[in-house]
Amino acid sequence: MSVKQVKYSYYTISSLYTFSASFIWGINTLFLLDSGLDIFEVFIANAVFTASMTLFEIPTGVFADTRGRRFSFLMSTVILFLGSIGYLLASTYRGGLLAFSLFSIVLGLGFTFYSGAVEAWVVDELQVAGYSDPLDHIFSRGASISGIMMIMGTISGGAMGYIDIRLPYIARSAALALLFLFALFFMKEKGFTPLGKSASFINHLKRITKDSIEAGWKNKTLKLFMIISFFQSAFLMWGFYASQPYLLDLIGNREAVWISGLVAAAIALAQISGNVLVGPLLKRVKRRTTIMLATTSISTIFILGIGLATNFITAFLCLFLFMASFGLFMPLKQSYMHQLIPKEQRATVISFDSLIGNGGGIIGQPTLGYISKTFSIALSYMIGSIMMLLSVPFLMRIKKGDEEADKTHSTTV
Repeated sequence: MSVKQVKYSYYTISSLYTFSASFIWGINTLFLLDSGLDIFEVFIANAVFTASMTLFEIPTGVFADTRGRRFSFLMSTVILFLGSIGYLLASTYRGGLLAFSLFSIVLGLGFTFYSGAVEAWVVDELQVAGYSDPLDHIFSRGASISGIMMIMGTISGGAMGYIDIRLPYIARSAALALLFLFALFFMKEKGFTPLGKSASFINHLKRITKDSIEAGWKNKTLKLFMIISFFQSAFLMWGFYASQPYLLDLIGNREAVWISGLVAAAIALAQISGNVLVGPLLKRVKRRTTIMLATTSISTIFILGIGLATNFITAFLCLFLFMASFGLFMPLKQSYMHQLIPKEQRATVISFDSLIGNGGGIIGQPTLGYISKTFSIALSYMIGSIMMLLSVPFLMRIKKGDEEADKTHSTTV
């Protein structure tokens, strides 16, 4: 494929995946509460989901690095479909925390088959096609397009949820089935040759896992990025899903599910705003870490503002600005990391980064969920701002390393 074809294939696949998944993002916490769980149990189920992602990150990353990134993506759509149907069954038959936890494991497995695989796929396909420009632009544009699709998905999900809280899960399942068919015919893989012989798969799996740990955790800069992922993820997933009941409580109406859909769409718009700023800032700032330090530091103030807010508008604005700053941070982190990862371990190392981040989520979600139940969601946001602040010293250490990948003109992958 040509560079143009690779880019547009990546934009299409990643955005349709986000669109499919996002039908439930704006209402998931409200769905679980409506299904009989309390706020602490909601985040126990979410923590089980995160633990599942942690458990399966490396095996599925190795799977993508051995069997192929395309196959890994197709597996993701199938398993995510099954998990979404499972959530519907758990709600319909009032399965309680145990049932939701079991299907959360399935959903976690589904997302890990996606994590790292599509990123690795596009980088390898671009290399084969002769692409030599900065990756930041690819990731930021891809994130922007996915953000637009998230807006469409969350608004649609919120509207459907207002009619029937189960409808967004039905829509997600149908969209994932269609996406599977699309990727089956249009996702080509020429930049990577997967392992073909099953007899040697186990040996290859052991070798690539060992090599990936060497290339990832034992690389000082990549290790620092992974520690940053741990602290940020300890707050991020909780912060997003807790905003649904928190903002409705500030309005005084938990039945206004459609508002949660609009808020989730606004969050996607905020991320797009951050993505759009990547290009202009790269032309004016010499180092990626300078931007990442600024966005992370400012983020802590916005998170604190969410917790201190006494009305919907203030809390919403702080949430919007926080997500915009994070939308600026992520493409820079992705580009920096990909320049340090060997091609052969690309998907596995990215999955390892997700694994470390998920570890933070496993601890952060039930902890903040318990504080929310015992004291208040507002207090949990204030504590979450400290979690985000803890990543700043590690970014400063990366900046002191003065690596070539930190320079905004660097394009080697």
